[in-house]
Amino acid sequence: MAPPRAYWKGSLKLSLVSCPVVLYPASTSAEKTRFHMINKETGNRLKQQMVDAETGDVVETDQKGRGYELKKGEYVEIEKEELEAVQIESNHTIDIDSFVPRDEIDERYFNNPYYIAPDGKAGIDAFAVIRDAMKDKDRVALARIVLTNREHIIALQPWDKGMLGITLRYPYEVRDADAYFDGIRNPKISKDMVELASHILDSKAAHFDPSKFKDEYETALKTLVRRKAAGKPVKAAEPEEKPDNVISLMDALKQSLKGGKGSAKRGRHAPARRAAPRRAAKNAHRSAARARKAG
Repeated sequence: MAPPRAYWKGSLKLSLVSCPVVLYPASTSAEKTRFHMINKETGNRLKQQMVDAETGDVVETDQKGRGYELKKGEYVEIEKEELEAVQIESNHTIDIDSFVPRDEIDERYFNNPYYIAPDGKAGIDAFAVIRDAMKDKDRVALARIVLTNREHIIALQPWDKGMLGITLRYPYEVRDADAYFDGIRNPKISKDMVELASHILDSKAAHFDPSKFKDEYETALKTLVRRKAAGKPVKAAEPEEKPDNVISLMDALKQSLKGGKGSAKRGRHAPARRAAPRRAAKNAHRSAARARKAG
């Protein structure tokens, strides 16, 4: 099996210690079902063209350029060579600035994960020293790296025999939660309700196991494509019915603790759970509905 192609090559640097490294994306969307735009009359794939927003003329490849909008409709053109001239050290170096406790990193700042490995045998000792020192101190390194013409902060941590690097967002990229949560009121919840909810949580306690993650929408899409390719009809989903009866929050909690069985008194707070057969029928149609919308 051929080795994966490196996404980035450069050096990992800690003070005066450095070593050559390679970086690979640790995630992929290659297996996702994708659709192309086609001509419904001919079945041929469509190609997009760039057109001048004012004249409507098609712009050829050699006429395309980059421009920064100074004000509405006024751009300053930036040449490719001028962008490449913006050389900073992190263009080719992952320069470690500091080491922080892992649990101090706000999860909202996490962006994309990458695997980092030594590039050949040269410098593998230096790589191992940096990796093992982080493991010994239980710390995460914060460094800078340039990817796709942008400088990113990257958090490095030991991962198996290599390292895992996760690019971090800048503060201006993270929205303030207050704008979304300020309007949430704090209702008075009884201790009994909280205890019931805690029991439900205990009954569903588990360990993180991503192998159990099932992408039901992706499965439905693949089924849709297979049926269409085989010339089989795709059943239209029945419209979903909105809940028309409610039960009290306390009754909903009690039913949940019992596995959703039994009847409940009508109340004013929480949506009711429908009978199991009816719910199963709705779920059976839901995947097909999603698949049809995606098409």
